[in-house]
Amino acid sequence: MESLVFKTKFYGRELEIEIGKFALQASGAVLAKFGKTTVLCTATLAQKDSESDFLPLLVDYQERYYAARKIIGSKYVRREGKPTDEAILTSRLIDRAIRPYFPQNLRREIHLVITTLSYDEENDPEFPSLIGSSLALFISEIPWKGPVGGVRVAFDGKSFLPFPTVAQASNSKMNLFVSGVEDESGEILVNMLEGEAKEVKEDEFLKAIQVAKKEIKKLIDFQKEIQKQVGKQKILEELFLKPDPKEIEALFEKYYPQIRKNLLLMKEKEGKRLSLSAQTKLQEELGLDSFTFEKLVSKSLSYLILNENLRPDGRKEDEIREIECLAGIIPYTHGSGFFRRGLTQVLSILTLGAPGDELLLEGMKISGKKRFLHHYNFPPYSAGETGALKAPSRREIGHGALVEKALRPLVPETTDFPYAIRVVSEVLSSNGSTSMASVCASSLALFDGGVPLKKAVAGISCGLIQEGQKEKVLTDIQGPEDQLGGMDFKVAGTKDGITAVQLDVKVRGLSEKIIQKTLAKALSARKFILEKMEKVLPRPRTSLSPLAPKILSLTISPEKIREVIGPEGKTIKQIISHTHTTIDIEEDGQIFITGETWEGVENAAKWIKDITREIKEGEIFEGRVKRVMNFGVIFELFPGQDALLHISEIFREKMPPEILKKYFHLGDVISVKVKRIDENGRVFLTLPKGKLR
Repeated sequence: MESLVFKTKFYGRELEIEIGKFALQASGAVLAKFGKTTVLCTATLAQKDSESDFLPLLVDYQERYYAARKIIGSKYVRREGKPTDEAILTSRLIDRAIRPYFPQNLRREIHLVITTLSYDEENDPEFPSLIGSSLALFISEIPWKGPVGGVRVAFDGKSFLPFPTVAQASNSKMNLFVSGVEDESGEILVNMLEGEAKEVKEDEFLKAIQVAKKEIKKLIDFQKEIQKQVGKQKILEELFLKPDPKEIEALFEKYYPQIRKNLLLMKEKEGKRLSLSAQTKLQEELGLDSFTFEKLVSKSLSYLILNENLRPDGRKEDEIREIECLAGIIPYTHGSGFFRRGLTQVLSILTLGAPGDELLLEGMKISGKKRFLHHYNFPPYSAGETGALKAPSRREIGHGALVEKALRPLVPETTDFPYAIRVVSEVLSSNGSTSMASVCASSLALFDGGVPLKKAVAGISCGLIQEGQKEKVLTDIQGPEDQLGGMDFKVAGTKDGITAVQLDVKVRGLSEKIIQKTLAKALSARKFILEKMEKVLPRPRTSLSPLAPKILSLTISPEKIREVIGPEGKTIKQIISHTHTTIDIEEDGQIFITGETWEGVENAAKWIKDITREIKEGEIFEGRVKRVMNFGVIFELFPGQDALLHISEIFREKMPPEILKKYFHLGDVISVKVKRIDENGRVFLTLPKGKLR
């Protein structure tokens, strides 16, 4: 096939798709350009089924340093290593947008590799990466019911801007990525959301989605036109094992009472374990494969909720499980918070550090520092399982980033609170939305540590049960409602607005009506949870933990930085050594001094102020004798600043030099007055009360 190029424009920038030139052995390959940002998206299908009992889909987004014209890495390894957190988050975004449209009983491995070839620092690679991935699948033989379209929308507080530049998105009040598909009637359904905001209202959030849907429609139509020209014949879904709907219906009629009984074990104290055990035993007795049995349980769950108005644990549609909040429960830390919702438990620990403890970022897209960090750990025991403890998984990185987004808008500015802040959430028990529980526990930990968080933040996850024309949005999903339901819609924020959202679906997509209903339920739940949290700790503690480091900041002229550092760093090393502090100096002259005691911090600050102060003629100092010379006495006015008291300023008449040693001794502290400062900055002294004799 000859190379073909397709073009369309969005807000003055061209989206260009090239097919048939690169990666010719992949099942589908697309070169996508937006502005000068270029990505290569490939989709490949294995030739044989794997032995897995789930859809073996892997999405790998690769950042390349050359794309940003950089050579970085360690001194000895100048190449890319493991994926950055940013790359993993992009992989997850694409995965969540495309995953629902594969045959769920497909057992052949599918691998999407997205490689960023160039990055123009204006257009984020996420947009062309999703479109390129969708097209690579759409034109391939891989069975997939796309295409999907995705667009980022920024909101500046007044207007909504689709396809914002990187700068516009980062400076906006809301930064939201929306993905969607088309239903049989041509309506655009939302299937993935990822965003952060500065307390936006629910109606503003809905308007952003409406703006995005118009652009998604154009993107889907564009892909359809391309597929008509270059699309391959799809592998028929019938080639894969697929349970007959009549078989599921017959099994349902026969075994619903037993499955219902197993589901309702969720009411018990150890409901999750008992329910899973009972279902596993029933599956073995029936001799069904996992996919067929999951379909049967899913149909049973839908019937239970939609027709009997009964959730597995007996709760009402909008009812939230029992909540427990605690603060300050872990000794010898800077702050701690505990949050329990039903069987879900999260413990969050706060650590405060010096400004120099900020995370240094150096990657394809980002270079700089990160002051606020949230990390999320999900050990096997939290789900009642065993397993090796490994490096953070993609899921842990994704959940950690979501919680960080939820809290970040409320974290005080460096000028008000100069600390580096790290919160770690340890999931102790998992049964539905540990990420939103982490938001609550982390908010409590920050309050407990005295961090002047502007407001408390909470989060909740809502689910969807849908069959035919019937549907219900459930508040606070757990267990089977999460695994077998139609969506996981996480919303975090304050009582005044949304700060973070994340959505993935198992159904085709969501209408605006369902999204609006979900946001309303999430707001009500969020306010309810915040009330529970406020009863434990209504506001940040008025003082930091006595264990927290002490930080003092001051500002000097940038021209004086060299004097503070000294030749080969001698001066600043001396200050740090003598005062037992750490000192961070910014290019603009702002200095942060951190230590374990206020005494050390204040001594270091005085030392720096003395070094950088502007000496004026007529000023009087308590100088310390440093050296006695034949022609006069050298005084240290303050660390790093010497001055000369000439012999002629001491005696009225000419005296032998040896007499100086009679009146001045090393270490003596004597009042001296600045007489003049020459053009080279040298300071000359006199005696405030006139000459000695």
